[in-house]
Amino acid sequence: MLGVTLEELLQPQTAAAALTELSAEQERAIVSRPKLLLVSYLVANDWKFNEIVSTFQLGESEPIDILLKLEHLRIAEFKPPNRVRKLTARNFSWRRDEPVHDFFLKRVVPEFFGRFDNRGDELRFIGGLLSADSLVRFKASIDRLATEFEQLALSDAKRPLEDRDSCSAIFALRAWEFSEFTKLRRRSRS
Repeated sequence: MLGVTLEELLQPQTAAAALTELSAEQERAIVSRPKLLLVSYLVANDWKFNEIVSTFQLGESEPIDILLKLEHLRIAEFKPPNRVRKLTARNFSWRRDEPVHDFFLKRVVPEFFGRFDNRGDELRFIGGLLSADSLVRFKASIDRLATEFEQLALSDAKRPLEDRDSCSAIFALRAWEFSEFTKLRRRSRS
């Protein structure tokens, strides 16, 4: 009735056992094929097999082929005829300066930072001068906000797909000054 097998109930599943980071080889494999990247993302976000098939244009055997590839990569387990179990933590992270991170910077970031004019969208750019202590406090706030997002996503994963919208958030903080402002800075005399 719940769509869970006895084997899955008896199998120990701890958050510590889930992958929190993919290897460079795993990342290279999933960015090499857009559909593999898509299904990896969907599985990591708790999509069910029938939701994937009914929502995306995939050939008749393609979903199974993709899931078998993810199983080979040890990212997910395919359980015939139509079940999948992710092997990643929901909030796993991409490796810095590796294939997915590079793909993200080149393809996703430019597209993501388009217009923010839909219901629920929010874009707020703030800048200022902060001390080292204030930076530590602000970074802790970002961590708390990211944790809250993860908890909400985990809770909402139990809701039907039609009750959920795909959304993304980027939390970023860095020492930075707009290049046009930097050009106007006085040069220090040596």
